[in-house]
Amino acid sequence: MKQQEEWLAFERQHVWHPYASMINPAQVYPVMRAAGVELEFEDGRSVIDGMSSWWSAIHGYNVPELNRAAEQQLQQMAHVMFGGLTHRPAADLASKLLEIAPENMAHIFFADSGSVSVEVAIKMALQYWQAKGSPEKQRLLTIRNGYHGDTFGAMSVCDPESGMHHLFSGVLAQQLFAEAPTAGSDAQWDVAQLASLQSRIRTHHHELAAVILEPIVQGAGGMRFYAPEFLRQVRRLCDEYDLLLILDEIATGFGRTGTMFASEQAGVHPDIMCVGKALTGGYMSLAATLCSAKVCEGIHSDGSGVLMHGPTFMANPLACAVANASLDLLLASPWQQRVAAIEAQLEAELAGCRELPGVADVRIKGAIGVIEMQDAVDVPSVQVSLIERGVWLRPFGKLIYTMPPFVISSAQLSRVTAAMTSACTLFDSK
Repeated sequence: MKQQEEWLAFERQHVWHPYASMINPAQVYPVMRAAGVELEFEDGRSVIDGMSSWWSAIHGYNVPELNRAAEQQLQQMAHVMFGGLTHRPAADLASKLLEIAPENMAHIFFADSGSVSVEVAIKMALQYWQAKGSPEKQRLLTIRNGYHGDTFGAMSVCDPESGMHHLFSGVLAQQLFAEAPTAGSDAQWDVAQLASLQSRIRTHHHELAAVILEPIVQGAGGMRFYAPEFLRQVRRLCDEYDLLLILDEIATGFGRTGTMFASEQAGVHPDIMCVGKALTGGYMSLAATLCSAKVCEGIHSDGSGVLMHGPTFMANPLACAVANASLDLLLASPWQQRVAAIEAQLEAELAGCRELPGVADVRIKGAIGVIEMQDAVDVPSVQVSLIERGVWLRPFGKLIYTMPPFVISSAQLSRVTAAMTSACTLFDSK
């Protein structure tokens, strides 16, 4: 026990955690092992992970197929630079991604994180217009409440007011923001939902390189869902005004919303698409930026054609091998039925929260369940309550939400929803 206390004390004093203070760090819980959908803490407690390790561990933990893929790849090579070299795991992964991606996707750039894949997408859009002889087209347009990552290009297209990066607003590239649609479904759609974005495109299209959006579901910017018709109309406007459309499917890809990619629900094809998170089943960091032949040919149209990016760990063989196994496992599984069952259970078991005092809204989409409170959540207190009920969630802002692994059982999911419901009551009582 003393040894554990020592390393935890050292960690608390020296190791930063996401969006956390080093002066007054929040409590963290030491994990010893993980299997299935459960995390085992060092003190012996086990909790159901309702977060899929920030939405990535769709198959759960300690997955035999993914373990085997990693072990086999380790016997060959863990890493080799991608500059001037290549390897089979990367080629196989590119082939698998293009088979399931929107049919116009033709080329893939492998990155080492979701944020970097967004940086690459932005570079693709800017280089496209430079090569086409329109260097003035160098700004991006997006909608409020969006989140695309923590690196500087990605931060510039996150909501500058309600997002996490307002501290940097003075040094970020100045992008354009339109009001986010409030219609949550096509049944609620009306043309007024498009007015803000349409106005900005009409006024600024001459300087815009691309529109960038999270399709259908806005994640860390507020867990908001919007009507597929909005995305269809954005695609139409991009075509009309000759703009590229970048879709950030990092959080929504690989089945999370009920379709392989959320954009399928609108029948929309992007010009550039970012994927990550669940790509390796949560085993390690890997992402990719996909683009159409049009974008690739445009970048090459000035005769140079060199995309100016090259991460050290680009197309890491170990990550690619695990990603191949993860995609094989996903495609061989009844993932559509699993996600549909999770969606139905979340709706049935969280519906009653809509009537609780202090609850502003309950939203369900695929394997995503969101309770939005009227006021900010006391995260440490709520997290203690959840852990006491054997559940791990990571509330933020006004939200208590779950994005569980697809392999979660009905009984396990009921424990998650019961803990969420109890947390609402606790929050209100305070």
